[in-house]
Amino acid sequence: MARVLSNMLFKGFRSMEYTRATASASGSFLQHGMRFSTSVPNDPDTHDDFKPTNKLESSEITLKDIVEQDVKENHVMIYMKGDPEQPRCGFSSLAVRVLSEYRVPIGSRNILEDPELKNAVKAFSMWPTFPQIFINGEFIGGSDIILNMHQNGELKEKLKAKSSE
Repeated sequence: MARVLSNMLFKGFRSMEYTRATASASGSFLQHGMRFSTSVPNDPDTHDDFKPTNKLESSEITLKDIVEQDVKENHVMIYMKGDPEQPRCGFSSLAVRVLSEYRVPIGSRNILEDPELKNAVKAFSMWPTFPQIFINGEFIGGSDIILNMHQNGELKEKLKAKSSE
């Protein structure tokens, strides 16, 4: 029984090698009498609702406007890899842990979801790395700066400034 199965398996591999060898350069191939294609057809009947779209293109809002609004409306705003519940890098995780010590609401955006947003934030802050933290509308810096401010007491004062107003 084992010999029969191994022969069937071996013959299957040989037929696959033959199929690969005879595949055409156009991206389609024939296997076991069926034709498969790896190319996407140019279908004029595809409805516009199913095509990928950029929602910002159809509105008057730019990514710069979104960043400005985020920074203005959130006491603490962090642009990071991942989100506060699930950071996707050590620096973002460190920043969230430091900020969470103060039990303040944190606004956040995941820059991994939108490369264009990432570039807009970099242009807005003139800072190349992430995470980027804004407090009271002011760009503070990254996780190393937040940690240093936490250790010397500056962060506590910075976060209190808005709540005393």
